[in-house]
Amino acid sequence: MQFFFTESFKKDYQILPIEVRRALDKVLKFLIVNPRHSSLHVKKLPGTSIWYARITRAYRFTFQYWETLIVLRRVGTHDILDKERAK
Repeated sequence: MQFFFTESFKKDYQILPIEVRRALDKVLKFLIVNPRHSSLHVKKLPGTSIWYARITRAYRFTFQYWETLIVLRRVGTHDILDKERAK
């Protein structure tokens, strides 16, 4: 499985606190090996094709499956999920 990073994800990543970036980097390794890894707490946003996973108690990232890719959409606090639902 390969990753595609959207521009929104890249921008979000740049403004994350360094400790959250490190945690995200670790979580993405889990996602590569097993997208259903229990520590990711993966859930689907209702009514969408967008999935989200846990980085820390306060931070999440969103993604979609597209052919052989995992498209990383956004990363941030819980309000990222509200923004994704609004699209």
